[in-house]
Amino acid sequence: MAEVIKMPRLSDTMEEGVVATWLKKVGDKVSEGEILAEIETDKATMEFESFHDGVLLHIEIEEGVPASVDSLLCIIGEEGEDISQFLIPENESVKTTSSNNQLDLVDQINEQENIKDDHTVTPLILDETDDAINESTHIDYITMPRLSDTMEEGTISSWLKDVGDKVSEGEILAEIETDKATMEFESFYDGILSHIAVQAGETVKVDELIAIISDAEIDVNKALENYSKDSIKTSTETKLEGENIEQENNSIEVDMSPELSISDQRIFASPLAKKIANDKNIDLSKITGSGENGRIVKEDLENLDITNKATFVKNSEPVPISQPTPDLSAAKPVFNHGEEFTEIENSSMRKAIAKNLSKSKFSAPHYYLSVEFNMDNAIAFREQYNSMPNTKISFNDIIIKACAIALKSHPQVNSQWSDNKIRLNNIVNIGVAVGIEDGLVVPVIKNADLESLHNINTTVRDYAVRAKSKKLRPDEIEGSTFTISNLGMFGIQEFTSIINQPNSAILSVGAIVKKPIVVNEKVVVGNTMKLTLACDHRSVDGVTGSLFLQTLKGYIENPVTILV
Repeated sequence: MAEVIKMPRLSDTMEEGVVATWLKKVGDKVSEGEILAEIETDKATMEFESFHDGVLLHIEIEEGVPASVDSLLCIIGEEGEDISQFLIPENESVKTTSSNNQLDLVDQINEQENIKDDHTVTPLILDETDDAINESTHIDYITMPRLSDTMEEGTISSWLKDVGDKVSEGEILAEIETDKATMEFESFYDGILSHIAVQAGETVKVDELIAIISDAEIDVNKALENYSKDSIKTSTETKLEGENIEQENNSIEVDMSPELSISDQRIFASPLAKKIANDKNIDLSKITGSGENGRIVKEDLENLDITNKATFVKNSEPVPISQPTPDLSAAKPVFNHGEEFTEIENSSMRKAIAKNLSKSKFSAPHYYLSVEFNMDNAIAFREQYNSMPNTKISFNDIIIKACAIALKSHPQVNSQWSDNKIRLNNIVNIGVAVGIEDGLVVPVIKNADLESLHNINTTVRDYAVRAKSKKLRPDEIEGSTFTISNLGMFGIQEFTSIINQPNSAILSVGAIVKKPIVVNEKVVVGNTMKLTLACDHRSVDGVTGSLFLQTLKGYIENPVTILV
């Protein structure tokens, strides 16, 4: 089914955005987590990623054209799908680029600023008798941003600035937990953090006030009264009487290019990566980007090899690279009529887990297929493999690789259900369930069938470490086509799992148990492991699931075949 993508609100003052660059074109396949476009807001140029899989069927807003927040941006759906019902009539569409008549980007923005209608900055005029803040003071009300297209509320995981601290544009103010991941939220203003309205661990709706930044000391109570009584909304930037609005109209600086040029070399980097590189004097021309199309992102700078960091620094000056640690909210003891219990506020992650699993359990007709595999050969294979220098794999790595190869032979199990179609995925992206302190995340090994056992082990270990500190990127936890949940390390011999939609199946892996088994009509001591495949009966029939398990059995009981 077609997904209508609207112009997102990427900053708390954003009323409209300009598509600086489309990184996908009509007809291209798009995966969850891939960067669709770079969008210029009123404060910075930011990457906008897709939250859907499909084909880019239509682009409504061309590059360089301003469009209001929530206006039609593009449409993603199935190849050949009819999207005429979603298209804006030509006489109502946003102004698009034309070879004969195209305004310069700066002229367009100047034009919008000079209009000063309901979609632009709204100044706050204080009563002349109000001495709480003087005429030259500038206040910015910071509201809970919408960091994903499905986000309705957010939780402040931690504040990285304290009240009274100086704040610069581009600095990270807080870590915000959304329904998808914990993400860093940067300031779009210079000033002093005068007030924190939402404490760490608290959850508020999108667009609710979370902080105040000002360029001088203020009476916070007066500022809060003015915020309430004047109904200042998330899209307005507060200004006081005495500021020269006309000067602002005549002095507009626009970053025309999302890339950096160093020694005439074109370098693609996210705005935050540029900011970090500038602050830490890092030469981006020496960095290899891990983002879309080789784009340099924040994580590339954080993950620099500290033993060789001088290699990346301009003028060979040492640069410290640090990573903040998020706070954890405390539980609340409650006493009621002699009974003592502890209440823990549901995190955004926990709410999202409850919502998604309830939807899966009650919408997808689950059925379960249980099998028991002989693991003697797998144990011997692992011992031989790990005897090689600098090599170590787990049984879980063997299962991931075996599943990935088996799924190539059974695309129906590697599918996704929709009301009108079943999508058979040609790629195999294995989601690996990882339990963390307040929930569960499912990082994804992309193209797992093409990865070596050693690479799978390295990737899973890295995901597990970063999952616990909530440092996984959104693109690393999206796009799975099949999921594996392993509780064998906890001694669980057999269990069932709820399907991780939109997948059609999930495999539950139990512990390896030493027990009597029958081999060649004789009872001997062997090692077995039970696996349970949960399937969505709408897309995977019982025979289909059974044939997949037969193929999987061949690979796991003879693991040398997964190397062929």
